[in-house]
Amino acid sequence: MKQLSSYTHLFFDLDGTLTESAPGIINSARYALAQYGITDIPDSSLRKFIGPPLMDSFQEFFGFSPKKAREAMKKYREYFAEKGLFENSVYPGIRESLTALKSQGRKLFVATSKPEIYTNRILEKFELTHFFEFVGGADIEETRSEKAKIIEHVIKSAGLESQVQAGQILMIGDRKHDIIGAHKNKVPCCAVLWGYGNLEEFKENAADFVIEKPAELI
Repeated sequence: MKQLSSYTHLFFDLDGTLTESAPGIINSARYALAQYGITDIPDSSLRKFIGPPLMDSFQEFFGFSPKKAREAMKKYREYFAEKGLFENSVYPGIRESLTALKSQGRKLFVATSKPEIYTNRILEKFELTHFFEFVGGADIEETRSEKAKIIEHVIKSAGLESQVQAGQILMIGDRKHDIIGAHKNKVPCCAVLWGYGNLEEFKENAADFVIEKPAELI
């Protein structure tokens, strides 16, 4: 198996990988659900919203119809766009690792299921934008939100098809969606334990690498 240091093009997930975004996501989900009389939901249940597309989360976790889920998504974003966006922080060690990776000549990208309009605002807020060659996310209506489609979007938009063939791209994320999406695009995945996933989830979905701290990427 190749070593982490041999990959020249690194795709990073956002939530749970670059940033600790749980507070804003949980508060936004709680706000949206309250519009439907659903209250007193523990944080542990709302943490499920971290990672998957919003449409999927409302349908899978609360039984909403597609129409109701789309309405709830808009309610979620009423809060998120104003407050939840920045109820967020960069994980310790991330900035230092990105700096080191860039100095090594590695090319860095973002591949997230969060809409690009929000992703760019978050990266700008925390002064991370300059690390990345291209930022790929969902469209605002989440017609492109599945992780496999996001990764494909980044590959095609950045013209990286030859790098896929050469085995130079590595996806880095904290949930099974990152692993599954990467493998659908013939890209290996490094799962990170500082986010919202766990070792059992990573083993079940055949993560190619598992690391405990950002410095292991260097």
